This record gives sequence, structure tokens and C-alpha cells, in this order.
Amino acid sequence: MAEELTGLAGLLYEMGLLKRYRRTGWLVAGVRDPESIADHSFRAAVIASVIAALEGGNPERAAFMSLFHDTQETRITDIPYLGKRYLKAASNEEVTADQVSGVPEVVAGMVRGAVAEYEEKTSLEAVCARDADKLECLVQAVEYREQGHQNVQPWIDSSLAALRTASAKRLADEVLDTGSLEWVTQVLNGD
Repeated sequence: MAEELTGLAGLLYEMGLLKRYRRTGWLVAGVRDPESIADHSFRAAVIASVIAALEGGNPERAAFMSLFHDTQETRITDIPYLGKRYLKAASNEEVTADQVSGVPEVVAGMVRGAVAEYEEKTSLEAVCARDADKLECLVQAVEYREQGHQNVQPWIDSSLAALRTASAKRLADEVLDTGSLEWVTQVLNGD
């Protein structure tokens, strides 16, 4: 049990790397200080819960999968789509299996199950989580565009094209029609 707890502590430290590792695709777009992988995963989890609720799925399961969808990047980093054309990384399931080896099986199975379900793309919650990943990218692109980054349209276009659920598509349309700070104005005006 002591070895498993040591392995678990190591896994928790490893997940902390996601707070320091940056989403590299934004560097290609000219964003000098892009969001971290953890930043992306947090908002993707929130979005996944919203989409799943709207689609009649389990919001908690969708959010849970979103929390683990990019954890493999502690070991293989965030390879931009341009790089994926030339590089072949291990599958997310393989990386996850390595990450959770040596931790209590109840934890290892939980994480492997979430990643496998996400990668299989068959459950409603997995579809919602995958849509959340793309919708979060779109929201971030809009925010970067509002900050003066002009090269983000390809991220917006590819994110829109990847959305599958009606709820995610409707949310994307609203995001594109709404400024990122309109909610502040509404709050200040008492709306």
C-alpha cells in the first residue's frame, strides 16, 4: 500500500505539470503567452457538463472525461496539429496506462476507463466531452482575437466543423455573436 501511495503522490505531481505546460497551437497563431493545458481542461470540463445536461446525458461523467482528456500531455506534450502530421505518438490509452501504473487499482481503473470512453467516442457523454474540447478552443480563439491576435480564424473554423451535438453548435453560434465581456456589462447593469 505504501508503494501505491507513493505512486499516487507522483501522479498528482505529474498532473501539476499541466498547469505549467502551454497549449502550443496558439504559439503558431502568434499568442506569446497561451493558456495552459490545465486552463483548457478546466473550462472544457465546465462546457462538457453544460452540453451533457442540455443533451440529456450525465454532466458529471462528461466533465470527468474532460478533466482527463489531455493528461497524457504531461508525457508527450501538446503536439500541434501541424506536428501530428509528422510525429506518431503513443495512443492516449497507452500513455494513461503508463501514468497510472503503480497506483491503487481503484484509481487506475477509474482513470483508464474515463480515457478509454473518451477515445471510443461512442457514449453520449464522450461525444459531449469531445464537443467541449472543440468548443473551448473556439471560445479561447474568440478571446485571443478580441485581444488583437488576428491569426485565430483557422482554429475557429476547425472547431466549428468538429462539433457534433446540436447544443454545442448552438452555443458556438452564440459565442461567435457575443463578446467575451458582454456578461460583465449585463451584471453591472443589473440584467
